[in-house]
Amino acid sequence: MRISMRKAAAALVLALGATGAAAQQQPQGDAPPAEVGVVTLSRQDVPRVVTIPGRAVAYQSVEVRPRVDGVIEEILYSPGRPLNVGDPLFRIDDASYRAQVAADEAELATAEANLPVAESDYNRAQQLAGRGYTEAEVESARAALAEARATLDAAQAALDFSRTQLGWTTITSPIDGRAEVAATSVGNLVSAAQSDALTTIVRTDPIYVDMVEPSARRLSVRQQIESGQLTMNGDLAATLTLENGTVYHGSGTLVTPGNTVSTTTGTFSMRFSFENPDHVILPGMFLRGDITIGTIRAFLVPQRAASRDNSGLLTVYLAAEDGTAQQVTLRDEGSHDNAWIVTEGLEDGDRLIVDGLKSLQDGQEVRPVAVTIDEDGVTRDAAPAAEGDDGSAADADAAAED
Repeated sequence: MRISMRKAAAALVLALGATGAAAQQQPQGDAPPAEVGVVTLSRQDVPRVVTIPGRAVAYQSVEVRPRVDGVIEEILYSPGRPLNVGDPLFRIDDASYRAQVAADEAELATAEANLPVAESDYNRAQQLAGRGYTEAEVESARAALAEARATLDAAQAALDFSRTQLGWTTITSPIDGRAEVAATSVGNLVSAAQSDALTTIVRTDPIYVDMVEPSARRLSVRQQIESGQLTMNGDLAATLTLENGTVYHGSGTLVTPGNTVSTTTGTFSMRFSFENPDHVILPGMFLRGDITIGTIRAFLVPQRAASRDNSGLLTVYLAAEDGTAQQVTLRDEGSHDNAWIVTEGLEDGDRLIVDGLKSLQDGQEVRPVAVTIDEDGVTRDAAPAAEGDDGSAADADAAAED
């Protein structure tokens, strides 16, 4: 009995060994194709929008300085309040200028009184020439009359200038805008030749925004227009994104496209004008501008389906007709929403792999499944299989788990 049990155990060991050897000799089957989500690409009209940095610049900015000498008697404005052209800002002591006006008025009155006398002398000398007045005396009377007229003109000019200087003792705003805090105070002596401004007035409605663009991109856009890929939509328009990420409500119009390229940065500056009634944009702010150039015939490649290499090119995978994943390198022309704009390297009907990219390799066998991408970037089956009401799908899943 003991011998029989030993023989049975030995036979079992031999059987198991044979089974293991057979399993090792049996070739394993190939791995199944990887399931990937794909979207079918087609060329379409895409807005050509470029995003570039910008900086706000005041529409008008004036440094106010005195035009006459004197002591500041009064500051006539409130900092930050709106000003119109001609609103008074400062008053300078005008006593000496009023005295000069009075003196010039007296000079003018004297000249006006002397002119009729000179005219009468000349007329009399001209009538009595050769009958008591020599030719020299007539010429002298003519010269005296001319001098009297010149004296009158000089007196009038001096009075006009002195009155102008008297008017300059009240410094007014040359533009509409808002003034900064005064850089002087009542009692300070100012002069017409000083370099320090009394205050600065800035107009911010409308306001300029200077946007900086690489010159290489400008050449690329010009080439696309000439080739017919890009269609212009009239004048350039721009929208702004503020420093806190808020999109500004108004759109800007182009003032100047820029005529020179910086020798240090290789960029040129475009100036846009924006309405700014609420003074939300202030000079010096850094902004982001989106400029709509036109429309371009291109493919939209979802950003989630592409990666960039060290040279800045896009790398994507296409589901080829032979059932493999094909790696393709593309050059983009910017972005639109959550997609890259691509004009070359793709064809209508290409199936772009957007899901299942992890560990995917070039040439790997794949099983494409049509999907869609919603606004949140989530992929969903384009035509999901309907599950039966009898629970067969749940049973199938349970069987698969078993």
